[in-house]
Order: sequence, then C-alpha cells, then structure tokens
Amino acid sequence: MMKSFITALLIFVISPQLFAHGVDESTKQFLQASQGVSVIPYMYIGAKHMVTGYDHLLFLVGVIFFLYRSKDVFIYVTLFTIGHSITLMTGVLYNIAVNAYLIDAIIGFSIIYKGFDNLGGFKHILGFQPNTKVAVMIFGLFHGFGLATKIQEFEIPENGLMENLISFNLGVELGQFTALFFVLLALSFWRRHPSYLGLSTVSNTLLMSGGMMLMGYQLCGYFIYS
Repeated sequence: MMKSFITALLIFVISPQLFAHGVDESTKQFLQASQGVSVIPYMYIGAKHMVTGYDHLLFLVGVIFFLYRSKDVFIYVTLFTIGHSITLMTGVLYNIAVNAYLIDAIIGFSIIYKGFDNLGGFKHILGFQPNTKVAVMIFGLFHGFGLATKIQEFEIPENGLMENLISFNLGVELGQFTALFFVLLALSFWRRHPSYLGLSTVSNTLLMSGGMMLMGYQLCGYFIYS
C-alpha cells in the first residue's frame, strides 16, 4: 500500500500530462457538439472526470485516512458532496467566472491542509484545532468551482443545460462513490497491519507533498498564462 502511494506521487512528478488543465479531446468535441438533453453521456463524463481527478481523490484520501466508522465517512463525504454540488451547479448556471489556475491551486492547498491536519499540525504548532467538518464543506465548495471551470471552458448549448448539468453531477457522485469504494477497501486492508499507524506520518507528509506540487504547478500556470 505504501509503495503504491509513493508510486502515485512519483507519477505526478514525471508525467506532465497528468497536470494538464481541462478535459481530453474526445470529451471536448462531445461537449461542443452536444445538442439537447444527453443524460447518460453527461453522467459518463462526470464519472470519468471524478475517477481520473487525482486532485479530488487525494483530498478525499486525506479526509477519510483516520476515519474508522462508516458513519463518520458518510458524514464527511456528504459534506464534501454538498459543497461541490452547490458550486458546480451555480457556477455554470450563473456563469460565475473563476480563474481555473487559481481555483486548482486552492484545490492543491486543500490537500496540503488535510495532510497537515492529519499530522496534528494545528494542535502541535498553532495550538488549536479548526472544525474539520466545516473545513471539508468549505473546500468542497472550491472543488465544485474546479469542476465548474472545466464545463465553462466550452460553450455548452442552453438547450437542456440544467438536465445535462444534473446528469454530470450525478456522474461525479457515481465516480466518487466508485473511487472511494476501492480506496476504503485498500485502507481497510492496510489498517490490519502495524505499518498503517507506523507509516501514517510518512503517508500524510507525502500527501502534503503531492498537494504542494499541484498548487505550485497551478500557480506557475497562473503567472505565466493568465
């Protein structure tokens, strides 16, 4: 498990394509050519985006890393879901423009924040513990704007926009559920071994490192291309 985690972070370093902003060419062509309500295709695109959305998934790994009860996992994931659903829908429907590089940099920061929180950084260094539920909800709002910017890059026809957005959001939730299912399976297996707690500091330090790379890359993009 630890080797897999390290390998994932190394992939982020050596594969610039993973940091590419936007969506793939086939999805781009579909979004631009789509007319009317297309429920299943938009659900597929939403699910695909979440399953391959390494930034969203890294944040969720941090959120559930120390959650052992199903009830707690449900509460935190629900708060995250509510947050990103609100800003995904309102961002597109009301054309709320947010710089894509800056919002992705904030998403990278959310990963740093959660890793730091898991390491007990707030208590040990700053002497206080922020409300973790509120933090997850707030960062969920930013993650939702990140999803919205991907959609806003293309001029999607107004015809069927609401239905297609709802379909996309449902797809995002399905993709999130699928990815979390496998993450929870892996964590459940790892938790049976002493290395889980023994390597928790290293794991969350690596999580923070991944967030720093993502944030740094997006900030470079902002200053160079914006």
